[in-house]
Amino acid sequence: MESTNMLANNQSNSFFDSQKKPRGLKRIYLASKNSLRALIWLFSNESAFRQECLMLILAVPITLYLNVSLVEQVLLVGVILFVILCEIFNTAIEVIVDRIGLEINTLSGLAKDLGSAAVSVSIILAIITWVVICI
Repeated sequence: MESTNMLANNQSNSFFDSQKKPRGLKRIYLASKNSLRALIWLFSNESAFRQECLMLILAVPITLYLNVSLVEQVLLVGVILFVILCEIFNTAIEVIVDRIGLEINTLSGLAKDLGSAAVSVSIILAIITWVVICI
């Protein structure tokens, strides 16, 4: 029993040591590097992410030409960023589920469907926001 506990403790320590975590500017640098790597991966591998980035690129100049307040411009761009955020979460869920196993599983399918539903709800929110502000 004691050897099992020692094995569990050694395994957890070999993967993560909170005392050796980077701090300060090094932590910010490493976190930014990891985030950039993830965004590049998303852009290379997820067509929905590329489409949503295109929506953002088109939305920013469009908001400058609309006769709306600065707050409304921020809302219009913000809801597109929210769609992108939901897409990132959805992709993270899909990657985790695929990491666990590629076999067909009801709960795995449900997890992926719920992530997809979150993206759909965010798109509906974006459409409603654009319609209400622009009309």
